[in-house]
Amino acid sequence: MQNSPHASFGNLIIIAFISATIGLLIGYLSWGLVVGLSIWCILQIRQTEKLRTWLQRSDTIPPEAQGAWGDIFDDLARIQKRQQGKTKQLKDIIVRFQQSSSALADAFVIIDQHNNLEWWNLSADRLLGLKASADRGKPVINLLRDPRFIRYFRKGNYEDPLQLPSPVLNDTVLQYQITEFGFGDRLLVARDITQLVRLEQTRQDFVANASHELRTPLTVIRGYLETFLDQELPKPLTRAMNQMQIQASRMESLVADLLFLSRLEASQHIPDENPIRIQEMLHSIQQDALILARSQNKTHEITLNIDTEYDLLGQPQELHSAFSNLIFNAVRYSPQKGEINIQWWVDQEGGHFAVQDNGLGIESIHLSRLTERFYRVDEGRSSSTGGTGLGLAIVKHALHRHGAKLTIESQLGKGSLFSCHFPLDMLDKVKPLESIV
Repeated sequence: MQNSPHASFGNLIIIAFISATIGLLIGYLSWGLVVGLSIWCILQIRQTEKLRTWLQRSDTIPPEAQGAWGDIFDDLARIQKRQQGKTKQLKDIIVRFQQSSSALADAFVIIDQHNNLEWWNLSADRLLGLKASADRGKPVINLLRDPRFIRYFRKGNYEDPLQLPSPVLNDTVLQYQITEFGFGDRLLVARDITQLVRLEQTRQDFVANASHELRTPLTVIRGYLETFLDQELPKPLTRAMNQMQIQASRMESLVADLLFLSRLEASQHIPDENPIRIQEMLHSIQQDALILARSQNKTHEITLNIDTEYDLLGQPQELHSAFSNLIFNAVRYSPQKGEINIQWWVDQEGGHFAVQDNGLGIESIHLSRLTERFYRVDEGRSSSTGGTGLGLAIVKHALHRHGAKLTIESQLGKGSLFSCHFPLDMLDKVKPLESIV
């Protein structure tokens, strides 16, 4: 900068000195100072007006000025040029982002902290039916009105995606995933998974049809085996027939589990909610577990600890299968004289069912994959204990249909804890006998 603040102050002193000198010569010192300083102020005001006018025009060429004001205009022009360059760069980035997001097949929607729509790409117009001219700034739940989406959006737990039909496209299935960022803002991603759903449906139909077709020949095979075993046969042949009958029974159990799992996979939600007497169900499963333990020549201690104030709402057959699978697994994989504790309790987070044993335990590397179909911690483990390898997959899908989750904790050699967590809206307050009467 050519002129410093001290130089500007010096110019003011010079003008004041000249004005005072002229005023002294004509005999009016004070008036000379007033006139000189007034002229100086008028010049500063004119330069200020030039600056204001220039800034309002946003012109890149600064006005002509001398001295300190010329340097100010030049400096501001350089700053303005730099800022315009940065602004252009940011605009180019935004335009490129919008172009790239428009090329994506997935719908991207930004929702502000007040749950209003802030921005979305072109795919959101096609998949969700959003209109930029009418929908910007409106609450998202006013435009995506499916009750399942509203519950998913409001609960605030977006760990698992939500699968729903498109609100505007027939025969199109979308997967919604919400991610939080900033200060309460959300990014909603809607992905077209119609093809994946169709492939999965094809797989499920194949498994269900194949399992159904296997039932008839297995029934015939078991019938003939039972007939042969009623006859007097040589011992080697009897042993072979017994092994064939055991494997045929195992195949029947496998087919039954495959059919049941296919029915569970056919829908993400239960068709209706029925009251379930959780106490009666768990006492019945406990008795079945004791019979299973005796059939394996085991003397387990199986205890129940049940909250008697709350029952469950849901499908009795599905939950009976889920609970019995967890309890029977504890019986099968616990050594002689094992201790198995079954619990049902309710707190402010919901209802909880848990099965804890002091059995063999499972290494942590296997825990995340236990609910996969036919996953084996040990290759011979399921066959030796009579399992089909589908029990925990059935548990997972049955709980998912009830809005519940399965958690697994285990330590090798110390036992395992399998817990089912149900939301509050799936609980049913037990009515006193007086009110029933």
